[in-house]
Amino acid sequence: MIIKNAETFAADLGLEILCGRREMMRLSVSDLNRPGLQLAGWSRFFQEERVQVIGAAEAAYLEQLSEDTRLSRMEHFLAHPIPCVVICRGLEVPGLAALAQRVGRPVFRTDMRTTPFMHRIIAYLDRELAPSALMHGVLVDAYGVGVLLMGRSGIGKSETALELIKRGHRLVADDAVQVRKMGDTLVGEAPPAMRYLMEIRGIGLINVRTMYGISSVIDSRSVDLVMQLDEWDNNREYERLGDKDETMDILGTPVPCIQVPVSPGRNLAMLVEVAARHYRLKGLGEIGALDLKERMSNQIMAQKAEHQQ
Repeated sequence: MIIKNAETFAADLGLEILCGRREMMRLSVSDLNRPGLQLAGWSRFFQEERVQVIGAAEAAYLEQLSEDTRLSRMEHFLAHPIPCVVICRGLEVPGLAALAQRVGRPVFRTDMRTTPFMHRIIAYLDRELAPSALMHGVLVDAYGVGVLLMGRSGIGKSETALELIKRGHRLVADDAVQVRKMGDTLVGEAPPAMRYLMEIRGIGLINVRTMYGISSVIDSRSVDLVMQLDEWDNNREYERLGDKDETMDILGTPVPCIQVPVSPGRNLAMLVEVAARHYRLKGLGEIGALDLKERMSNQIMAQKAEHQQ
């Protein structure tokens, strides 16, 4: 559940506020309700926790009622703890805003047709209600793969992302990545205040979109692969064949994770490109370690056959 300010809600969806500008709304589900039955006086099975959407059918029904009946039905409808009401098609529903104002129910209006608006608000609520986490890292889009670079501050995440941008890849978020779980997919984006900005130590904040063009940034990308950047440790054994599948748990979802040792002279941008291409090839069943094992097996079999002769 989220608590949303009516003004913010209206601004996000391009709605006109008819009443309840300062009200706070409790939104718990992305499903909607068209209250035709409730306005007709039937309140059983009323999904009062949903955003209520009034379209042409509901407005026409109310219009043909007598004024007293119409006000009575709307008053009964608004007595339920609904989050808000949205009127579509720019329609007028006489008396609704005044009654809603008395009980603190926000009422909005949009010029959109009812069905397109419902698609839009469901997508919006799905996103807002999705489980989320703010992660320290840099998210880039390399060859269509969302790569999350992680590691201690100053290890070179932003510089690596900047080099990738120069190579034609795109920045999603620098330093802080807002990750949301949308169904089975993790989607990352920058917090609004940090969108398109990147911190380069010694230079400061730069606006990547302004400096490199609109094609250098993207608002969101799925988090497909995590690259953990660590200082090179001579006493540590690093993966050499790539036949072990390590993962990192993010919001209950396992994400492929590779540990990349950082040392002077290593081209991290190139390694990110290689990791992204390798990730895509693994999705197609192409795995270098398996190729090596198959070649070695074929070689051993050939040697045995040769000895038998």
